[in-house]
Amino acid sequence: MPYQEPEPQRSQLDATAPGREGVHTDWKQHLPVLCGRHVRLRELKPSDAPSLFALLSTEEVARFISPPPSTVEGFDRFIAWTHRQRAAGTYGCFAVTIAQYDTAIGIFQVRELEPGFRTAEWGFAIGSAFWGTGVFQESAELVVEFAFDTLGVHRLEARAAVKNRRGNGALAKIGAVLEGTLRKSFLRNGEYIDQALYSLLDSDWRTRDASVPVVLLN
Repeated sequence: MPYQEPEPQRSQLDATAPGREGVHTDWKQHLPVLCGRHVRLRELKPSDAPSLFALLSTEEVARFISPPPSTVEGFDRFIAWTHRQRAAGTYGCFAVTIAQYDTAIGIFQVRELEPGFRTAEWGFAIGSAFWGTGVFQESAELVVEFAFDTLGVHRLEARAAVKNRRGNGALAKIGAVLEGTLRKSFLRNGEYIDQALYSLLDSDWRTRDASVPVVLLN
């Protein structure tokens, strides 16, 4: 999913009601906090801009995604944009943090592809220092649960550059099904590259063996 650098604008965030099954939280006012065993996902806040710039602007992280903001101020504008899109009910973006530490080390995004979020797309970026630690697996399961249980998503899609072996492996590990190759569908550094299209269905997800307990907090 692309990053965006719109004009700065702040939004006021209200508390949400906790929920687990079905739509129990008014996520358009404020994203819930998703807690796993080792990670904690929450809404982005302006103070996340410096750590996100430092961790997501490196070559190893950014090489297969749309170019992230090139400055801390750019990330600040991106964070403000995510709040506006969430309030409009079309998009949500979580900061990934380690339990008991509030520093943002990555993001997970979900956006609707059709009205009402029946079909949605998700994407992610995590600082390379946390690759291979289990942070992606646990965070991804929390976000997928949120998409299916709270947003009411039926089909969740993801794209990954075919050359991005780590990204493809991560999606396969979460149970996403490879549906095909989107030829020359992504422009990066002046070159069109192939992307792999993956999907998760709510019916398949609900019949799997659950591994991560999800807790929603105010």
